[in-house]
Amino acid sequence: MFSIHPTDLTPVQVQAYLQGAIGPRPIAFASTISEDGTPNLSPFSFFNIFSSNPPIVVFSPARRVRNNTVKHTLLNCEATKEVVINIANYDMVQQLSLASTEYGDGVDEFIKSGFSKLPSDVVKPFRVAESPVQLECKVNDIIALGDQGGAGNMIICEVVKIHISEAVLDGKGGIDQHKIDLIARMGGNWYTRATPGMFEVEKPLTTLGIGVDAIPEDAKKSGIFAGNDLGILGNVEVLPTESEIDAFLKEHVQIKNWSNEKNNELIYKKAKEFLSENDVTSAWKTILAAKI
Repeated sequence: MFSIHPTDLTPVQVQAYLQGAIGPRPIAFASTISEDGTPNLSPFSFFNIFSSNPPIVVFSPARRVRNNTVKHTLLNCEATKEVVINIANYDMVQQLSLASTEYGDGVDEFIKSGFSKLPSDVVKPFRVAESPVQLECKVNDIIALGDQGGAGNMIICEVVKIHISEAVLDGKGGIDQHKIDLIARMGGNWYTRATPGMFEVEKPLTTLGIGVDAIPEDAKKSGIFAGNDLGILGNVEVLPTESEIDAFLKEHVQIKNWSNEKNNELIYKKAKEFLSENDVTSAWKTILAAKI
């Protein structure tokens, strides 16, 4: 493994490694306004939600590595203590990228990138009309993480009003993760689109999983099950009963024959096949057939 100390690298190299390894990163498309009323719009991928009560989001406009200057977004947040975080989706990505251009002081990125302004209800900065979710925020605090190029400035924002496009809602009034079609930043020039790569993982908070330690050692050491397979198996609440396994084997004669022959390799391969079909119960019954 290639191991290095950050102090042995330039800030540019450190940033490249971190951004290449830590992702996808959601994007805060931050709208601010200067004291003299000039709008500003810029995307930041050092961003996330940190609390829901109170509703807190944090993003970080870092000092420029090349010349240690700060961004208009930071200066505006310091001056006005207000910002709108516009959530970015796939339909916006090219214009959003254009808005990241380092235009000079006084240039309106709304105009340059072609986005439409919407007046906010609580704060002065405009909302981006094309954004599916817009968060009007008050700036609670700004924490400077350093004074050299590359140092972040954590802007801690309290959400005071939320605007959601009806187009991204599901039938129950929640946000449909397919309809919202979110994007995120990767390393270099790379972005990722959430929708094609989404998959569901049942939260352990809704169940009391029995744990990977409940899986027979022979199965774990077989080399057939990947870590994700073991995690799925360990997330069930109870194991099948002996009578349930017997009934299952009557319907799956081949598995019963493998059990009689002590052919655990074929048993475990069949269990993995059930897992690939999201049939965890049958996978467990198959695994336990090897112990009969």
